[in-house]
Amino acid sequence: MSAAPGPITVLVVEDEEITAEANRIYVERVPGFAVAGVARSGGEALRFLRGTPVDLVLLDLYLPDLHGLEVVRAIRAGGLMCDVIAVTSARDLAMVRSAVSLGVSQYLLKPFTYPTLLEKLTRYARFKEEAGVAVGQGDVDRVLGTLRGSSELPKGLSGDTLDAVAAELRGRPEGMAAQGVADAIGVSRVTARRYLEHLVELGVAVRMPQYGGVGRPELLYRIPMER
Repeated sequence: MSAAPGPITVLVVEDEEITAEANRIYVERVPGFAVAGVARSGGEALRFLRGTPVDLVLLDLYLPDLHGLEVVRAIRAGGLMCDVIAVTSARDLAMVRSAVSLGVSQYLLKPFTYPTLLEKLTRYARFKEEAGVAVGQGDVDRVLGTLRGSSELPKGLSGDTLDAVAAELRGRPEGMAAQGVADAIGVSRVTARRYLEHLVELGVAVRMPQYGGVGRPELLYRIPMER
């Protein structure tokens, strides 16, 4: 039996003492997260990261010695493997674009409440849990949507059901009809067809006619083996 995964470790970087302590308490309240340390400047943060790897940095952008974006550049240049959530009171969209271009995972505006941070960290945890190989563009979009808080699914479609449909197709390389998928996952034929058509639209699956019976050919859906 494999060991249970450890908590997601976080470095809180904030120069204001009261805010730093509040952020530390907030992070510690989120299930599955643990604060590895608190840094009060950019230099202190970089020294900490060089000696103690963490999963995530909750990084204030306005620090007494370095701008937070300089800290991110140093993290990337140093090959330090961690994600970053930028925290700032600035509403400057140019700065947001700069942060995104440097690989900042999410952007959190001050002042924020515990529920807001909880939502960000919960999305990050779900993002970290994603594993495996992307079958197609839809898988990539879904994983990024988990982190960014957006969804590529049309209204009425569920990510879990879409995964179940794709799993059935992966297990049947010869292809499946909508009714076969419906029976396998316990939904109606119409519902299964909606999910199958969405996979086709995403470029994950293809549809092909199956001839041999009387009347119109039945449509089969399959995921090409080369994907």
